[in-house]
Amino acid sequence: MSHVLPNVLAPILVQIALSMSWAILTESGLSFLGLGTQPPDASLGLMVSEAQPMAAFAWWTLVAPSAFITLVVVGLNLVGDGLRDSLDPARRQS
Repeated sequence: MSHVLPNVLAPILVQIALSMSWAILTESGLSFLGLGTQPPDASLGLMVSEAQPMAAFAWWTLVAPSAFITLVVVGLNLVGDGLRDSLDPARRQS
């Protein structure tokens, strides 16, 4: 067990981080298209969709949720990459 767990832990944690970023992108995309959560519920994709007609005179209503989606997805990918590097058994010193 002490040989298997260190080799399995890193890929599982990286996969969790990447799956969370894909889940956020999928939910946002479906909500943007009107196929996700409906208006009483909050959704970043729905916020982008509703702000799109106002982009000419209230651009910040479109930029804020779009930037948040971007930052969260990039952040989760960087966390997954950092976990992969730090938990890699081949890079550990004996």
